[in-house]
Amino acid sequence: MTPNATAAPDASRDEIMASVDTTMGTREYIIADVTRDGAWLSVQASEAVALTEWA
Repeated sequence: MTPNATAAPDASRDEIMASVDTTMGTREYIIADVTRDGAWLSVQASEAVALTEWA
């Protein structure tokens, strides 16, 4: 899959937040840009990659 690397017109105003929520007994890690509608993603918390693994 090719990522969409289009730059936002003014990325300095983006506000990214993350949380771990439980829905229907499943913990999900959610990342969202709260300044844009529909700009979010989620993954089961047990499948999320630790930040130290990115280095």
